[in-house]
Amino acid sequence: MAAKLRWGIVGPGSIARCFAAGIAASGNAELRAAAGRRAASVEAFAADVGLEAKDAHADVAALLARDDVDAVYVAAPHPAHAQLSIDALRAGKHVLCEKPLGLHAAEVRAMVHVARASGRFFAEGFMYLHHPQIRRALEIIAAGTLGDIEHVEAAFCFDSDYNPDSRLYSTELAGGAVLDVGCYAASLACLVAGAAAGQRFAQPRRVAGVGTKAPSGADARCCALLQFDSGVTAFCKAAVRGENVRYGRVYGTKGTLVFDNPWNPGGGSKPPADTFIEVHAAEGGGREEIACPDDFQFAFEARAVSAAILDGAVEPPAPAMDWAGSIGNAEVLDAWRREMDYELPQEQLPGARALRGVIQTKHKMRMVEIEGVGRPLSQLVMGCDNQERVADGAVIWDAWMEAGGNAFDTAYVYGGGLMERLLGRWLKDRGVADEAVVVVKGAHTPHCDPESLRAQLRESLDRLQLDRAPIYVMHRDNPAVPVGEFIDCLDGLAAEGLLGACGASNWSLARFEEANAYAKANGKKEFAILNNNLSLARMTKPVWDGCVSSNDPAVLAYLAKAHKAHLSWSAQARGFFVDPALRGPLPAGTTPDECFGGEDNEERRRRAAELARELGTATHVVAAAWVLRQPFASVALIGPRQPSEIAAALPALAIELSEAQLAWLNLAGDKPA
Repeated sequence: MAAKLRWGIVGPGSIARCFAAGIAASGNAELRAAAGRRAASVEAFAADVGLEAKDAHADVAALLARDDVDAVYVAAPHPAHAQLSIDALRAGKHVLCEKPLGLHAAEVRAMVHVARASGRFFAEGFMYLHHPQIRRALEIIAAGTLGDIEHVEAAFCFDSDYNPDSRLYSTELAGGAVLDVGCYAASLACLVAGAAAGQRFAQPRRVAGVGTKAPSGADARCCALLQFDSGVTAFCKAAVRGENVRYGRVYGTKGTLVFDNPWNPGGGSKPPADTFIEVHAAEGGGREEIACPDDFQFAFEARAVSAAILDGAVEPPAPAMDWAGSIGNAEVLDAWRREMDYELPQEQLPGARALRGVIQTKHKMRMVEIEGVGRPLSQLVMGCDNQERVADGAVIWDAWMEAGGNAFDTAYVYGGGLMERLLGRWLKDRGVADEAVVVVKGAHTPHCDPESLRAQLRESLDRLQLDRAPIYVMHRDNPAVPVGEFIDCLDGLAAEGLLGACGASNWSLARFEEANAYAKANGKKEFAILNNNLSLARMTKPVWDGCVSSNDPAVLAYLAKAHKAHLSWSAQARGFFVDPALRGPLPAGTTPDECFGGEDNEERRRRAAELARELGTATHVVAAAWVLRQPFASVALIGPRQPSEIAAALPALAIELSEAQLAWLNLAGDKPA
């Protein structure tokens, strides 16, 4: 890399001019190129900041293709932040993206995944965090001068004329007070609450908000109350209309700290940057000047970010916002806007655009043929039971299709029907219903009977906006109902064209065999799929009441002999093969050690870890490969909540295990040579 970091700027607006001035004053960076959507605008910008005409691009791709640009500053309108950042990272550039990083937390998680996968620097452009006054305030808090921190107040409000087409008020441009300036107030609250708890940033456990909207529907003035696990509370205020108020205050048991100007200390894009903080405390109080006569905040930011990149860092140094802080801040903004019932057009369907380039993998998706489905399905199946909004689901499902997956699993009972409705909206909006393979589940206890099954399937198809369920699976068994009644019901629904292949979830081998024997004897449709738990770790305690495991020699032998497919849930044994520090939270009673504990499973985990070391992969990858490499059509459910979890599952597709290795991992033989 060059002695000075070479920057390109995307988005020739006013804040881009501030950052260009920061680059010029940094001493360790230089501006090489700029890009924007309109040639006239980017050419005028280039002339203003001292670039030659040849370095002004009306095509962002041209800037990203330049070898003399190391890093990109994204200053385009809010809706373009995520895709431009992803494109730049995939092009091998380091990225500093203006706030808000993404329109919502799901976008930010996708951006962070791409940054981590690319190995490039990535950060959110909160310039105020680089000013020396923030570092000094944190030193005062750490020294105990204020005592125990109890409360934070932060406000960023300004008055602007209403214009429905401006970026401040247009919902299409993600306007509104929360995203434009509320993000500052929330970030300071989370920074101070984190410092009080010895963390870089803290995440509130509760967000309550109110506000008023402009005629366009964007929020114009709003307030939020935040409560943290430590007991710290915060009041955040934001406005783009009606008042000019900007402050930051920190209250402790021994004193109060007040910022002169927390967001734009000492001015914006040129010296001087002198400012002050005031501490009102019994000890160590008074007004403290933060003298920076030759610098300004965008110079601090450009210098600090350039230095971090030149040093090989991928995240900015404290107290600037790291990746976890940006995700957390986005979650606060999501919650704040939800409190005011303000949803962006980009969070709705139709309207939400698919992000491109989120998943790039060398692991090709394997496809499986199951009789009756009508099209091949991916060997990994996306579980759709953990999304609360279609915008969040769309980010995951778009990434899934980009990774080569086409199979989705949901159920009548998930979210009281919400999950089916969200998936259905996405399938229709993206136009992929004809290529997707949806596993529709119904007839869960206590409504496990033929009459409920018929009614629920029709309702599920209506929610999903599908004419037919490619795969229909009974969610539970009811031994009080003869198997013939269930088979007759499913066969009749298949005759109506409402389902393709059918299967049974959490059925015993005896009932499954009995059902298929009845179907064969009476010329009815057989179960093609057994949908039980199947993982290398054998389930020792049911994860939920009525759950059944297929990791049993008799079941595995039957599936191979009868040529039946298996769709496994909890194929990773609730994270049993993952480092405990990386596991997500699970309800008590369903944790890996509770449901998959025991000496036998510990030995399976030890063997998987040993083989993983030999293969140069992770333990959970070997455990997943064990499920996928069975001598029958073995398909596994995964439940990623973010793109990084999709990427973590894909390497199992490339692991080939021999029959001897499969047996040894499952404690059924000696380790093969």
